[in-house]
Amino acid sequence: MIMVLGIGGTHLSGFQMSVINYTSPYIQKFVNETWLERYGSVLHQETLTLLWSFIVSMYCVGGMTGCLCSGYLTAKYGKKKCLLFNDVVLIIATLHTGFRRRVSRRAKSFEMILIGRFLEGIGAGIHMNAHVQYAGEISPKKLRGFVNVTSSVFLALGKAVARILGLRYLCYSFSSY
Repeated sequence: MIMVLGIGGTHLSGFQMSVINYTSPYIQKFVNETWLERYGSVLHQETLTLLWSFIVSMYCVGGMTGCLCSGYLTAKYGKKKCLLFNDVVLIIATLHTGFRRRVSRRAKSFEMILIGRFLEGIGAGIHMNAHVQYAGEISPKKLRGFVNVTSSVFLALGKAVARILGLRYLCYSFSSY
């Protein structure tokens, strides 16, 4: 149970925090190409950096929004229903960012990445609060402290996995661009 909660829970949030780093050259290239097709000019480096900063920071803005909403949602609907609702938000976010290569390239819209990152952040913010509470409630009394600590361990593990997958030689061998 602890492995399922950890990998299906906080591991994904940690992975999402760090995964954006190794895709930065590809996403910046996509933003630049999209801008060129829309407006007929190449983006200045400062503007590209600003758009890239928005893409990266949307996760944090969404996370803050999710954290602020999580207390109300868990109190009103309960932790389990809140986590199930959160799964819907995360599925929508995954569809926005996961189909970036197919859908947003055809739509010529880097804004889909912004929306997806924002929704991923909302999902992570809700999840980081409700998940730990729910895991602590359903675990046996003797294991409650251990189960609550494992959320931090899996968060760090998710970050580490994203960093390992982001190594240049791995990134280029898996890249389909």
